[in-house]
Amino acid sequence: MNTCLIIRFEEKQDTELPAPGPSAVQQSQDSQSGYKTHVCDVCRKGFLLRSNLKQHMLVHTGIKPHVCSECGKGFTQLSNLKTHSIVHTGEKPHVCGVCGKAYTSLHNLKAHDYVHTGQKKRHICETCGQGFYQRGDLKTHNLIHTGQKPHVCCICGKGFIKRGDLNVHMVVHTGDKPHACELCGKRFAQRWKLMKHSLVHTRKLAKGAVMKDISK
Repeated sequence: MNTCLIIRFEEKQDTELPAPGPSAVQQSQDSQSGYKTHVCDVCRKGFLLRSNLKQHMLVHTGIKPHVCSECGKGFTQLSNLKTHSIVHTGEKPHVCGVCGKAYTSLHNLKAHDYVHTGQKKRHICETCGQGFYQRGDLKTHNLIHTGQKPHVCCICGKGFIKRGDLNVHMVVHTGDKPHACELCGKRFAQRWKLMKHSLVHTRKLAKGAVMKDISK
């Protein structure tokens, strides 16, 4: 968290308290006219409404008020927390209208849609030639070649290319085991370990069905 930015933001709030902000009517007029009168002092990004600017400032201060009750991951926006929660529930609300395949996020569904549209992978890695549908995926891929690991564990210092991998790693330190087997109740820190464990029950059920047929 950048302390300097937090202090700067808080000082700005204190100095603005005596001065009345724009009225609701004025903000509405600005919004309708398309004027972005509320400008971020850090990156100069403009916003139509003051409330949007306040929400944006969380990006610079590092404050994440919306925290997942399952894994403790924080988010600047409530909508992002709701999207993240699907990881724990196992829901896949975004369904492909062509083949019916479901995804946890809209981003992954859009990436999948390219399979049906026939669109080429326009974003090509200059190092290995691998192609990607989206520029963001190419940027993440390039970290493999550069050796950069921007997502670093604050406890042990281990670095990761993807934020998701860091989140999975954190359970090593927290001891959390959010993934529970529905059949025996055994808990696991990582989802893939739960899926591997579930095969034990699948094999037992299959074996029991075979023995039942033999005994008939």
